[in-house]
Amino acid sequence: MKVKTQSKKVNKAWLNQHVNDPYVRLAQKDGFRARAAYKLKELDEALGLIQPGQCVVDLGSTPGAWSQYLRRRLSPQGAAVGELHGTIVALDMLPMDAVEGVHFIQGDFREPEVLAELEKALVERSVQQVDVVVSDMAPNLSGIGMTDAARISDLVELAVDFAVRHLKPDGALVVKLFHGGAYDPMVALFRKTFRTVKAIKPKASRDKSSETFLVGLGLKKIA
Repeated sequence: MKVKTQSKKVNKAWLNQHVNDPYVRLAQKDGFRARAAYKLKELDEALGLIQPGQCVVDLGSTPGAWSQYLRRRLSPQGAAVGELHGTIVALDMLPMDAVEGVHFIQGDFREPEVLAELEKALVERSVQQVDVVVSDMAPNLSGIGMTDAARISDLVELAVDFAVRHLKPDGALVVKLFHGGAYDPMVALFRKTFRTVKAIKPKASRDKSSETFLVGLGLKKIA
C-alpha cells in the first residue's frame, strides 16, 4: 500500500506540474500537440534554420509537434492548413496522426529498409538534397550509464551519417543529446562534420532535464 501511495503522489505532482506548465498551456492555445514545438521554435529563431521552399526531414516526429511547427514555417501565411511552400518528410517508430502536407513514414530509423523508404520518399518528391534535418529521437534509457551512452550515440551517429549523405553543403542538422557519457564524443563528431556547431538548451526544456540540442551548420569538405 505504501508503494502505491507514493506512486499516486508522484503521479499527482507530475500532473500538477504538467497542467501548470506555461509551455503546455501555450501549446494548447496555439494548437500544437506537445510543448516540444517551442524547443524547435527557439532554435529556429536563434539560428534562422527554417525557411519557406526548403526540404526538411523530421526524425523521431511523433506526436507531431515539430512537424506542425515546420508545416507552419513553410506556409506562406504561417497556417496549419492550406498552401505549403516546401517539403516535409517525417519518420518515427510510433504512429503519428496526420499533419497536412507532411509525408509520414512509420518505422525504425535504425533499420536499412526504413532508411531506404525515407530515401525513396525524397526521390519521389524530386528532392536531390535536404536543407535541414531535425531529430528529436531518443532511446529508452535504462539508467545504466554505458548502455545509455551507446544507445544515444547510435541514434546521433545515424542522424549524422544521414546528414552527410543527404544535406546540402550549407544545410543544418539538429539532434537531441543528453549530458553523460555520450555527450563529449558526439560534440566531437559534430565538430568533425560541421563548420559551425552550437549546443543550446532551449528555455522550453524543463530545468530538471539534462537534454541539450546540438546544431551543426554547414558540412565540412571531407578529403
